[in-house]
Amino acid sequence: MTGASVGERTLDFGSGVIVAAGAAAGGKQEGAGPLGEFFDHLCDDSYFGQTSWEGAETVLQQRCLHAACVKAGVEQAALRWVLSGDLQNQCTSSAYAMRDVPVPHLGLYSACATMGEALCLGAVLTAMSGGPVCAMTSSHFCVAERQFRTPLEYGCQRPPTSQWTVTGAGAVILRASGTGPALRFATFGRVVDAGIKDLSNMGAAMAPAALDTLQAHFHDTGRSPADYDAVITGDLGRCGNEILADLLRREGVEALSPVFTDCGMLIFDPEAQDVHAGGSGAGCSASVLAGHILRNMNEGVWNRVLFAPTGALMSPVTVQQGESIPAVCHAVALENVPAPAERQEKETVSWN
Repeated sequence: MTGASVGERTLDFGSGVIVAAGAAAGGKQEGAGPLGEFFDHLCDDSYFGQTSWEGAETVLQQRCLHAACVKAGVEQAALRWVLSGDLQNQCTSSAYAMRDVPVPHLGLYSACATMGEALCLGAVLTAMSGGPVCAMTSSHFCVAERQFRTPLEYGCQRPPTSQWTVTGAGAVILRASGTGPALRFATFGRVVDAGIKDLSNMGAAMAPAALDTLQAHFHDTGRSPADYDAVITGDLGRCGNEILADLLRREGVEALSPVFTDCGMLIFDPEAQDVHAGGSGAGCSASVLAGHILRNMNEGVWNRVLFAPTGALMSPVTVQQGESIPAVCHAVALENVPAPAERQEKETVSWN
């Protein structure tokens, strides 16, 4: 089974792709936030014992990969593929993390939506091969600030619309069978450019892309927000979430809380932590998924979740050239499925 095409942009995997396990790693700020208990590894040292922040981000991925494999009961060398990405130039953290892992690696980049892309493509590979396949992304506050904005030493004043890049990583293991939530649908995003040029307002740039993908998902699957216990975007932050709610309202959809929320709003405490509009970074949605979302699904708090990470696809060069900031959003529907025996019993009853 490779997944049936549903509508124009969605694949339906039924219950043939399972999220077997997930693991998250983070830094001091992430550990102090409301989701701190959901991280498998936390470190107060922003260098993670390395000599550079870039090296620290590599360690983040290595720790996530190891923990996810242990929780899934699979050796790293037994993985069929690893799909991973980050925000560094040429996705170097992802490549360096894989130097000692002898399995095929696909480096991906959709900015903060990279975990969504990895899950969509990982589901296809899992359905075709049976897996196991790993999807993983990361980001580091110090690395991202230096690359996309200004070095920390500059002490630049951050406007209220800015977000705090998460120092974190998340990894999940996909299989074609076993226990865990099923990755039912994968809806692939299109590049949407709303004309935003403000590097400190990523939420405004990404919200229209989130709307576009959510509309496609609901149209293709015939579902509505009411079919989900939670619709979780990332990483729009507070400002972007408010814009998305307004855009949805114009389409006749009321983005009610707590069904609609955002990874960038969940990971930090806006009152106790000075993060302005919330969290961002490829490691934000990945760590929230691998920790908070999967824990709640495995414990039965949520049975259906639509996870829709968003990414701003600019570079330092395009910003300096005065270009606008295009964005993309990839979405996956995760749902708890009954065990095979339970499914058979329910099917027999329904046939009668």
